[in-house]
Amino acid sequence: MLGIVRSKLSKIPEWKFVAMMTMMIFSWALAFPFIKIGLNDLSPVNLTVMRFFVVCIVLIILLILQPKKFSKLKRKDVPMIFTLGFFGVMIYHLGLNYGEQYISPGAASLIIATIPLFIVILAVIFLNEKITSKKLVGIFIAFSGVIIISIWGRQNASIEIKYISGAFAVLLAAIMGALYTVAGKRMLKSYSALSLTVYAMLLGSLGLLPFLNNSIITEVTNMPILGWIAIIFLGVCSTVIGYTLWYMALEIKDVTNVSIYLYCIPIVTITIDFLMFKEGITLLFILGGVLIIMGVIMTSLKGKGCKKKI
Repeated sequence: MLGIVRSKLSKIPEWKFVAMMTMMIFSWALAFPFIKIGLNDLSPVNLTVMRFFVVCIVLIILLILQPKKFSKLKRKDVPMIFTLGFFGVMIYHLGLNYGEQYISPGAASLIIATIPLFIVILAVIFLNEKITSKKLVGIFIAFSGVIIISIWGRQNASIEIKYISGAFAVLLAAIMGALYTVAGKRMLKSYSALSLTVYAMLLGSLGLLPFLNNSIITEVTNMPILGWIAIIFLGVCSTVIGYTLWYMALEIKDVTNVSIYLYCIPIVTITIDFLMFKEGITLLFILGGVLIIMGVIMTSLKGKGCKKKI
């Protein structure tokens, strides 16, 4: 997949592009339910470790087989890329995994969909970009949706600390995803987007080493086949294949056109969530979801896309 050159990608038929984006949508949308499945047998930390153990194996193989397809890693950039990878990738997944202990995959996917909002906010703070009144309104609308889902977006809703802490852990993950995008912007002058993501995942994974303990051996040895399917899917499909398809799409069309497809992910996740886990969909959940998507679309108008991570 990585070996397809840009010139060939630009000539891809429209139906193939739509098929490629459909695969990407499902590879990322299914990540949220598979995280829930993985958490049946693994702690949030151990699920993160096992997912990126699979990812690192696949990426190392790709680097060995196709080294010319990646930008050369410069020694002076290693500390910065490690920091990007640890906070923007590893802390992102730790927050997401922790949060899905208490909230549904559908709710998590909607909260993660706020990444473009935080990209705009961080770009204003750190890159001195201007923010329009329309984007401010969009941010307010989307955050209203997050609050509704975080507090009242489930059946028989009552204010529970664990549920709210789960929602805010996923919100922290969204902030980390946005921080990765904004902080990594300068690195894109020296690296391709795909190369930067691969190096950030590999180096950032080293930050998981202090989290290793004997519990991972106990949990992994007792893990059923469904747990292994979840880990392999998350590592290979949601991470390696999902990101590859994303960057292939960016070679074909601009980020604004490609980002439109990201709005389908929460819809697919919520549908799968309902079918797999029988999660009830309340009117307040629907209202919160509509507000989030509406706010994100308003904030993302005119060229502000987002490089989303699952």
